[in-house]
Amino acid sequence: MKTLSFTAGLLLLLLLTVYHCTTMPHGPNEMSPASCCFKFFPKRIPKPHIISIIKTHKRCSEKAFVVGTPYGPLCVRQALDWAKKAFNEQSSENQSCCPVVFVLY
Repeated sequence: MKTLSFTAGLLLLLLLTVYHCTTMPHGPNEMSPASCCFKFFPKRIPKPHIISIIKTHKRCSEKAFVVGTPYGPLCVRQALDWAKKAFNEQSSENQSCCPVVFVLY
């Protein structure tokens, strides 16, 4: 019975450790892997409609930006030149500001 209690205690400790490691905060311009993009907006978003733009997490299968617009967040591919330019412009303008985080459904 002692061995079973000891094993259960170790298992609980392991689960708590894994849980806390996965909930640690990420860098300021990254989203969690749970917020990866799978559908992409195919058109260019006009600059006046871009409220914010952040990169998806590096573990996502597809590199993307999540662009905040007045109509909600939109995913666009990182390979698009206009998206890279918008991201770089925002990064240089807002280096001291906190990013906006979106939850994708």
